[in-house]
Amino acid sequence: MKIRARLPRLVAGGATLALALSLSACGSGTGGGSSDDGKIHVLVYGDASNKVEKQIIATFNKTSDVKAVLDTIPGADYQQKLQTIINTPQAPDVFFNWGGGSIQPFVKADLLMPLDDFIKDDPGLKSHFLLSVFNSAVVDGKAYGIPMRGTQPVLLFNNSKVLDDAGVQPPKTWEELLSAVKTLKSKGITPIALGGGDQWPTLMWFEYVYDRVAGPELFQKALGGDKSAWESAESKKALSMLKELVGAGAFGTNFDSVKYTNGASPALVAKGKAAFELMGSWYYAQQQQDAKDFAAKGLDYTTFPTVPGGKGDPADVVGNTNNFYSVLKKTKHPEAVEQFLKLMYSDEFVKAQMAIGNLPTTTNTEKFLDTSASPAYSHFQYDLVKKAPSFQLSWDQAYPPSAITPIHQAVQQFFNGQIDADGFVKAMQALPTE
Repeated sequence: MKIRARLPRLVAGGATLALALSLSACGSGTGGGSSDDGKIHVLVYGDASNKVEKQIIATFNKTSDVKAVLDTIPGADYQQKLQTIINTPQAPDVFFNWGGGSIQPFVKADLLMPLDDFIKDDPGLKSHFLLSVFNSAVVDGKAYGIPMRGTQPVLLFNNSKVLDDAGVQPPKTWEELLSAVKTLKSKGITPIALGGGDQWPTLMWFEYVYDRVAGPELFQKALGGDKSAWESAESKKALSMLKELVGAGAFGTNFDSVKYTNGASPALVAKGKAAFELMGSWYYAQQQQDAKDFAAKGLDYTTFPTVPGGKGDPADVVGNTNNFYSVLKKTKHPEAVEQFLKLMYSDEFVKAQMAIGNLPTTTNTEKFLDTSASPAYSHFQYDLVKKAPSFQLSWDQAYPPSAITPIHQAVQQFFNGQIDADGFVKAMQALPTE
């Protein structure tokens, strides 16, 4: 899943011509949203999960008169390149996205098909998914996405051997986290690995601390256009807590020169040079792949610490709720698309995703948890998401794509001291919300 092991968030530039060449290399490249070649084109982010997507396409094509073609855009170019073709003859019929802000501009431009009629035909397109996840692709009361792939809650991972040797327990409260930082630092260990050079790992700390202090309502107000939320007392408290954590030396001194995407920050934890890392659930599979012995013997995980007196429910989670398939309004084959989407809650789909380390958010996932490569971890994740009162979509996915770079810059500059709390507040108030 990404190295980008996390699911795609990075955005890079790309030209329409380059995209057309990319599509021709991995599919027919003719598109389907507005030009009809008698097929439906399914566009996805190109990575290891394409193995399952190819399998599901093959299953669909066995019984469908209208055949499906899988097109991929590799790497970090996906989101930008999608925007270059979404309203052209190269547009797909169905495309991969993150729900939330990632599809808002397309809804506003009237490019997407509301899926309410599909759901009326087959209520399972909604009822077979966890509601908190399904709702991440609901815009203005209408469903615009069907969950696919798997959920990615953010967890606090640790090297259990490092903690044991230092006499430290996984922290349950913010004060316990600060105490653990002090103890680990005194023993010459970087308390928390952080790929600050990528910026988005730093954002995860903001997402959780804001939720624990203020609950999900503050961010939802801000996302809805209420800029005063960022200058509230709760916002300033969250920022002061983050500044205290950085000032305590929790992340060492060179976190801005360390990256997650090249494997540097996970290696610090695997090699015992750092104790903790806050990361999406894909981290477990990555450490299994990159450091097999460590994953088997030393990797552990827990939920984010509570903040006494905070409004946030300790069971709240943040991260990427799932990925979604959305449908172009111009598709010439809505009936075939509807049949294709039904496969997203099939037993075949769930088992295939779990075999490559993804955790689908279908209601039938639970019966397959014991068949996964890591049953205890799968149960932990699934129960966490199922019971979460709030699953807050990552800020850089909840906001529209034009806000991603300003958000990333603001969190990095606050952590490294280039801007203070007022500077961060002003940067967030300046974000576009649509």
